[in-house]
Formats: sequence, structure tokens, C-alpha cells
Amino acid sequence: MSEKSTTTHTVGIIMNGVTGRMGTNQHLMRSIVEIIKQGGVRISPTETIMPDPILVGRNAAKLEKLCKMSGIEKYTTNLDEVMHDDHYSIYFDSQTTGRRATAVKQAAEAGKHVYCEKPTAVDTATALDIYKFCQEKGVKNGVVQDKLFLPGMRKVQRLIENGFFGEILSIRGEFGYWVFEGDTIPAQRPSWNYKKEEDGGIIVDMLCHWRYVLDGIFGNVKAVSCLGATHIPERVDEQGNTYKATADDSAYATFELDGGIIAHFNSSWTVRVRRDDLLTLQIDGTKGSAVAGLRDCWIQHYGNTPKPVWNPDIPQPINFYEGWAKVPDQEFHDNAFKVQWEMFLRHVVKDEPFPYSLLEGAKGVQLAEKGLESWEKRCWVDIPSLS
Repeated sequence: MSEKSTTTHTVGIIMNGVTGRMGTNQHLMRSIVEIIKQGGVRISPTETIMPDPILVGRNAAKLEKLCKMSGIEKYTTNLDEVMHDDHYSIYFDSQTTGRRATAVKQAAEAGKHVYCEKPTAVDTATALDIYKFCQEKGVKNGVVQDKLFLPGMRKVQRLIENGFFGEILSIRGEFGYWVFEGDTIPAQRPSWNYKKEEDGGIIVDMLCHWRYVLDGIFGNVKAVSCLGATHIPERVDEQGNTYKATADDSAYATFELDGGIIAHFNSSWTVRVRRDDLLTLQIDGTKGSAVAGLRDCWIQHYGNTPKPVWNPDIPQPINFYEGWAKVPDQEFHDNAFKVQWEMFLRHVVKDEPFPYSLLEGAKGVQLAEKGLESWEKRCWVDIPSLS
């Protein structure tokens, strides 16, 4: 018997801006490198997709170090040159937000399919413009929406699919942790996060995430009421210099969704964690509730719901952690970024559906922009449809 012939689709990927924390850890090391190690994206027993990346940045020393760490052999500081190399059919961007739009347009003009981090732009008009530009140029495009693929969120989606909640009433999200100011203990986030002039701020950073989580799992966002705050007015940067924090480090936002669902998210870099994870969502429905973290999810059905009675004069007789059951791992959950990378590669090579286009990225930017508008006006702001 003769062996079946095999087909390997080698896909050149320009990876721009991967020397940053997220680009290095999640996109390069835990996604592309792992895909290469596993032998590519398996389409069938006889067909695979193999990424062939080149690392792009402004600092050759950093790129060389990253190549040694990752095993990737190719790097360049000349983006223009590699944009005109036909071997590379995908352009990936994880630069700082302000640099993204120009590079994305350059890639689309060169006929590259575009995949990029969020926020996709610094304002809605630009985010929508780069989506439409990619559509006009006929290139496939996508935005990273990693939290949809976290094990905890996937478990919530399965609960919804199986009708566990009944009618969903509300969602409460708690996100954040204490980011040290940098004077005695070094800060664990970069200083630009706290500078408005460098596109920093937690509203711009996190409301993009909450948009796709809410739209993708629970229902489209119709309106927002948001209050931001800069609780820590001064911080110390990477060089030990004190600087004024000009961007918001906390946001308190309420969202109205289709179907009358109310969602409230507290997002803060000035909070100490006493909860199950750095991000937790509590979903309450008529038939059951769930509390999901990044990986785990606990549920309480109507039949397991205790009946508290308010009486502050005696110790609380109910242990409210009892009656909750942990959802077991019923399926394998790979790294969230890697899962979406594999989907995008299949989309490019095999034309499989990929719903997370740059239009979805524009929606995230829009919600952040409307959140800032709500804070400025101190009122509810409607979210118009984008197309």
C-alpha cells in the first residue's frame, strides 16, 4: 500500500511589536511557537498549516534576544522591506495602539491579511476606517478577543447553551489588582498605562474587552454609564522618575444589554483582591447563578439556593459558599490566544468562518469612547450600531 500524500500550507507571518510583554508571552511563545512545536494546525490527517514567522521591531538587540529565546530564526527592523515580500501573507500587529492604524493600512495595501491586538485604534472613526480599508482591499482581517476562549468563559457559554440560567437577569464583573506605584516596590505594569497622552487609561484598555465578552456571550451592549477615576495621582516610571498620572486607573461602568440584561463591571488597578481570581463574573438568572474566573466556574441552581433572613443581631448561620458546585472540565481548553490564532490561520488558508473581524475591534473602541463620554457628561450614553 502506498502512503497518502500530505499537504503542508506554509504561511509567512509578519509579527510586528512582539517584543512587548503581551506580544512575547501570549502571541509568540504560547501561540505561534507552540503551534510550530505541535507540528502546525492540523486540518486533517493529511493536511496541516505551518506558521513561518518573521519578528519585526525597532530594536535589533531585543529582536535577536527574542529569536534566541523562541527558536525563530528570522527578524528585521525594516518593516517596509518585509511588507513587499510575497512569502508573508499575514501581518500581525501588537504595537502600541497609536502606531497600529498606519501599519495595518500599509499591510492591507500590500495585500496582507491582517490580525491585530486591541484596541485596534485610538478612536472609533479610525478603527472603523481600517476595517473598511481592509474590506475594500479584499484582505481577511481579525482582532484578538482572547477572553472569549478562556476556560471560565467557555464554561459559562456551555451553561447558557444548556439553558442552565433560565432568563439571565444581570452580570457583575470584578476585574483588577493593586499595581504598585513604583517608589518602593517596582510597578508591574508599564508607566504609559497611566498617561493619557500615551493612550493610557483603564477605560480605553478594558472596555474593549467587556464589549466583546458581553456581545459575544450575553447580548449586544445598548448603552453605558461610566465613571472613571485617577485614584493614585503620582507614580514612578521605569527610570525611577516621578510622573503625574494623567489617565484613569479605575472605572465603574454599568451596561444595558439587549433583552433587558444589566451588567456592571468594576475595573481597577487600585484594588486588593479578595475573590477567586483577577477577573470574576457573577451571572444571575431565574433558574441558576454562576461565578466564573479565568479558568474555573461555580454554579448554584434554584434548588440549591438558600433562604437568608436579615438579622444582624446573631452570627450569620448560613455558609454562603456551600451549595455551590464546581463545573468540571468536560473538554480540553488550550491557551486562549493560541486557540484564536489557529482559527485565524484556518480562516486564511481554508476560508473557515472567523466572526472576529476588525469591525468587532471597532465596536470595542466605540464602547471605550462612549465610556469616556459618559464620564465627561456624567450621564447614560447610547451605543449606536456600527457597520
